[in-house]
Amino acid sequence: MQSVEIRAVDTQDFHLWLPLWEGYQRFYRVDIPESVTLNTWRRFLDVGEPMYAALAMVGEQAWGLVHSIYHRSAWTTGDYCYLQDLFVADHARGGGIGRLLIQHVYAEASRRGASRVHWLTHESNHGGMQLYDRMAERSGFIQYRKLLA
Repeated sequence: MQSVEIRAVDTQDFHLWLPLWEGYQRFYRVDIPESVTLNTWRRFLDVGEPMYAALAMVGEQAWGLVHSIYHRSAWTTGDYCYLQDLFVADHARGGGIGRLLIQHVYAEASRRGASRVHWLTHESNHGGMQLYDRMAERSGFIQYRKLLA
């Protein structure tokens, strides 16, 4: 595998991040409005927001992304870290980049004093689950949701 650097996004990275974000949306067959995408990007750069993004860089190219959100818990004094989005470009899958991105989130969450990192995936994401089963424990919980907007 080529040398991979996992680093937080900065203001100059939108053009690197956006194609991966669009690839993630295609993977999950969703179309997030441009206004939401732009607002999300602004949140990543706002030090007052609990949202973070990192890129897996190989040279000058971004091969993967990860997004995380910190939130309170009634069960612990430390925040939880929700790994909301993880995506590796098609050409780079199977090369360890997903693992490196998850490890980056683990390290950041530990540095911030978080008590837990957790995430969801779709039941059809068999490739992702092969990695996730090696990186974490399945909680056994089933997600319920009601869309409000």
